Amino acid sequence: MKTFKTLMVLVLAAFLTSCGSTAVFPVSSIAPAADIVAKKSKDNNNNSVLEITAKNLASPDRLEPAGSLYSVWIVTKERGIKNVGQLNVKNAKKLTYKTSFPFEFDEVFITVEKEANLPHPTGAEVSRTKI
Repeated sequence: MKTFKTLMVLVLAAFLTSCGSTAVFPVSSIAPAADIVAKKSKDNNNNSVLEITAKNLASPDRLEPAGSLYSVWIVTKERGIKNVGQLNVKNAKKLTYKTSFPFEFDEVFITVEKEANLPHPTGAEVSRTKI
């Protein structure tokens, strides 16, 4: 029985690590109450999938410096920095953001911006993590 339990734990661990990688963003000096986690995986078409979950993220107009939205950026291996969307903060309790794209990335960061769809970050960086 003990061997069976050990085997099941190993199989479960292997399954969870093969499903993608998860990274916790460090505490932000701009939004210190925010608890942000990013998950990277692949979809059926071999596209990269990024899912961000944020808890206690303040509205961007309450930050210093203030902005009107949060932009999500990735650092790609071949194409440099790419804007992959915005976080829509409806309440500070919890938000989830999910997107996919056809290129690899190894770093994610969030900035507070005054405008959407910028080609390069211009606002203050909230937090960054490697994934």
